[in-house]
Amino acid sequence: MSRINPNPAAPLLKRTFRNAFALPDLLVVVASISALAAIMVPSVASIRGKAHLAQCKANLGQINRAILMYADDHQKVFPIQNPSPPTGVWWWYKEQVKGYAGLRGKSSANDKLFACPNIRGYEEGLTPFCQSDRFDYGSYCFNGVNLPGVPNIAGKDAGSIRDPQRTLLVMEWTAHAPLSWHKSKTGRENAPFYNDAESVVAFVDGHVSLSRIYYDGINAAYTRDPVAGYDYKYSPE
Repeated sequence: MSRINPNPAAPLLKRTFRNAFALPDLLVVVASISALAAIMVPSVASIRGKAHLAQCKANLGQINRAILMYADDHQKVFPIQNPSPPTGVWWWYKEQVKGYAGLRGKSSANDKLFACPNIRGYEEGLTPFCQSDRFDYGSYCFNGVNLPGVPNIAGKDAGSIRDPQRTLLVMEWTAHAPLSWHKSKTGRENAPFYNDAESVVAFVDGHVSLSRIYYDGINAAYTRDPVAGYDYKYSPE
């Protein structure tokens, strides 16, 4: 008479136990996943950074064209600042040109064309420029800071610009500091300013580039043209 196995699942359990991961196997798997993550995370960040840079360049290209279209409709004259612009010396131009970029109605945080994907605020805890009505919901500034002694092209005849391939038309705000939103050497911090910080800029001739911005260690970049060796200038002469 054969004995009845009181636990017919026992052989299966033994085989399962023998085939399960041992601790060394588990450690190898964890180490492999960690190594893969170390490779993948920088790659994903790099891809995202390149996509953001491409989007920023595309934005500036469209805004650049909008300003040139504005000039075409105003006797070839670039926008000029009102005596007391409600949005300050950097942001006033948007209301004059946004219609040429297809935007209608009141400015808002939905104006994605005027928003750099990498933008941050400037003052500690400040809302990013493109999310604040204080900055007319924009990341980009026209080369029209019309202050005493500051080179700019506000109100200038487009045909009078002597070097359009080097003369700035519109740019990321960081070009005025200079800082960088795309290749920052200060992380998420906005200090200190540093020489050769890279900003996306667009020129009077229509091209867009990621350019090094000159800083003499004392004066904000927008207050003067750079020394020799840079591909841009603020002044129309």
